Amino acid sequence: MQAALSPLAGSLAAVLAWLLLGLAGLAGGGNGFIARRIAFPLSALAGLVLAACGLLAVWNPAQSITLPLGLPDLPFHLRLDPLAGFFLLLLGAVSAGISVYATGYFREEAAGRLGLIVFQYHVFLASMALVMLADDAYLFMVAWETMALSSYFLVITDHRLPSVRSAGFLYLLMAHLGAISILLSFGVMNGGEGDYSFAALRAADLSPGWASVAFVLAFLGFGAKAGMIPVHAWLPEAHPAAPSPVSALMSGIMIKTALYGMVRVIYDLIGGVQWQWGMLVLAVAAGTMLFGVLYALMQHDLKRLLAYHSVENIGIILLGLGLSLVFAGFGQAAAAALGLAAALYHTLNHAVFKGLLFLGAGSILHGSGLRNLNDMGGLARSMPKTAFYFLVGALAISALPPLNGFVSEWLTFQAALQAPLVRSDTVRSLLPLFAATLALAGALTAMCFVKVYGVAFLGRPREPHGHPAARAPRDAGAWEQYGMAWLAAGCLVLGLVPTAILLMLNRVCTSLTGQGLAAEALQDSGWLWLAPTAAEQASYSPLVFLAVIVAVTWLTFILVRRFYHGRVRHADPWDCGFPEQTPRMQDTADAFGQSIRHVFGPVYRMDRHLPGPEDATPAYRLKIEDRHWYWLYLPIARLADWISGRIALLQQGRIGVYLLYSFLTLIALLVFVR
Repeated sequence: MQAALSPLAGSLAAVLAWLLLGLAGLAGGGNGFIARRIAFPLSALAGLVLAACGLLAVWNPAQSITLPLGLPDLPFHLRLDPLAGFFLLLLGAVSAGISVYATGYFREEAAGRLGLIVFQYHVFLASMALVMLADDAYLFMVAWETMALSSYFLVITDHRLPSVRSAGFLYLLMAHLGAISILLSFGVMNGGEGDYSFAALRAADLSPGWASVAFVLAFLGFGAKAGMIPVHAWLPEAHPAAPSPVSALMSGIMIKTALYGMVRVIYDLIGGVQWQWGMLVLAVAAGTMLFGVLYALMQHDLKRLLAYHSVENIGIILLGLGLSLVFAGFGQAAAAALGLAAALYHTLNHAVFKGLLFLGAGSILHGSGLRNLNDMGGLARSMPKTAFYFLVGALAISALPPLNGFVSEWLTFQAALQAPLVRSDTVRSLLPLFAATLALAGALTAMCFVKVYGVAFLGRPREPHGHPAARAPRDAGAWEQYGMAWLAAGCLVLGLVPTAILLMLNRVCTSLTGQGLAAEALQDSGWLWLAPTAAEQASYSPLVFLAVIVAVTWLTFILVRRFYHGRVRHADPWDCGFPEQTPRMQDTADAFGQSIRHVFGPVYRMDRHLPGPEDATPAYRLKIEDRHWYWLYLPIARLADWISGRIALLQQGRIGVYLLYSFLTLIALLVFVR
């Protein structure tokens, strides 16, 4: 009975439930009722069960099991420890809200295609859970590839569009390149011993050089799935192409699965952390943060803009991870635990608020048929519920207290302030610069979401051009609102009870590194104040902050009502002498980003067309492209095309040439093989 009620057994039951729901949706492909009213709501329930099991696993000893599946002498090993439990909590809790939202989002989907979506959706969820439960390289790679393939088919749901097929192909290509790198990393850790269980990999005695090789391969492989630069190109293409609930799953959860793999391999399997690894991670993190937010500011497509912000937030998570590696390499265990806790906290926070924002973008697309910001305006009047939930997500991602985004970024700053503990003068002087990069990225993020919310929800409705799907906006349905409300509540709860979350993360850090934060500092601060190091150094109370906000707002309302009641005068706004106000007079998304284009011009590859006096129909066009395509991807593609063309010369279509190849191969085997 004890084993049947264990967190590992409950997690496997949730995974099995997802697989059965997927099969039920596929078997009843012609019955839309099964998919719309049974599969997705039960999927949300399974997600809550998985989240509960993950939370229990954080506070319990690790559990292991071997399943009689797989290949001969290669059974599937599963293990549930605090790290896996934390990520299962993330997966289950966030997917529950997304699945509730999907119940309403897919209500108008054709029954036949909906059956396939339900199957792929639940296989995707189950495979992500198995990645987190895997305790051997074989099961890990099987689940990893299943996750990649199921998400690929979800990305190309609208496969009749050439742009969607192109985005899907790019995603699949990058996913498999990353998988090859991960597989090579496992091979280096294994060292030819033949045992690919994680227990054997933990026991392997790697030299510092081979450990660094395994780290770099894992960092690149998992980084490709996470979306860090320069292996990020798939992310801004695939996320906008997928249906909005799938975009929320990919951005909110799937790229966090890659971060799980990164933490698992670096801290648990390789071990022996070197501070040089942390400096590499910090350099990539700084570039990823700035690149993501700068390109997000230039986007007009709402889902593409959110995808670039996923790149930026991966940089923030990697910043905390890099700080942790640097401190661990210098033997500062408590500071390393703080950096790792900040990274894991932001991993959870980003899953919640980015899932909420993608769901909000899906409601806008469904409710108005629009996805270009320059065609939107005044949506707060026609879509007030969506506007409210999107505002919560926008405030959270902008790291404004008392919501959750502020806490994890504040913890990252606190980790960077531990720089005096580092013994190297050079490294000690560089760490504050990385913290300054985070501050710049945070300010630019706030600017970007002022643009998004101001253009899309405020002002007056614009006249959409070239969008036959545009229609009179309508607010999200009840199921969509429930899903967004769940994630919006998560943004508030994760921001208001940071001490409880940090105590849980401290358990995860202790299981990985053997030492966590100063537990007495956390416990002595109580539930009201968060003091990750010492109260005299830094402390934060979201509840006090919230109370001050409420008090100031209430006092302002009372004063205005008391002294200005009855004196309000209504007048037309100042119109610069122009007598007629039209929606065309409002700022566009281009106008918001103009100053950034001037300051950071060299970062962008801009194709700009300015109208001249000879143009019969003057129009201003601006196209901004990713320089990585021209600096990295296209040169590699041309090189691969050239090499394949040279290799193709070997295939002449003549039997005599092929016999000559066979003869030369036999001679080489006789000479070199003994």
